This record gives sequence, structure tokens and C-alpha cells, in this order.
Amino acid sequence: MKKWSKHVTEKSDAFDLKKNVFKLDSPKAIARSLKRSAEESHRRKSDPYRSAMSMLVFYINRAGKNLPATRRKKLEAAKGELRKAFGRAA
Repeated sequence: MKKWSKHVTEKSDAFDLKKNVFKLDSPKAIARSLKRSAEESHRRKSDPYRSAMSMLVFYINRAGKNLPATRRKKLEAAKGELRKAFGRAA
């Protein structure tokens, strides 16, 4: 398969994401959207927090070196916002 990551994103038992969620400007907006999608999904196998965080980390890792530093910084900040949204902040 040529684009295995696309296949994983579209066909996995994770959940359906809002289109362009990872392109949103605000880390808080990214976290809110991921949380909403994870909680509404009937396709996920683990709890909503783990599913949402997994999709965010998967996207960051998939983008790799092609991810601009400013975008990576926003996505990393979204991890913290996601923890807060689920009440898991340290």
C-alpha cells in the first residue's frame, strides 16, 4: 500500500475527525474538536482521551520533518489542552 498512513487515518477503529482539524490555528480549538470527535465516536476501541491523544500523536509523527516548527509547536500545545479538556492536567 502506497499511503499506509492515509489508510490508517480513514479506516482504523479510531474515530472520524472533523475535516482539517489539525490545521486549526488554536491549540484549544484542536483539542476541543478531538475531544468532541472521540466522545461521539462509536468506532473507537479505547476510552475517548486515549483515542484523541493517539490520533494527535499519530498525526504529529506522520508529518515528521515536513511539519513546520510553528505548526508542530501548536500541535504540541494541543496535547496540553487535550489533557486539560479531559481533566488530566498535571
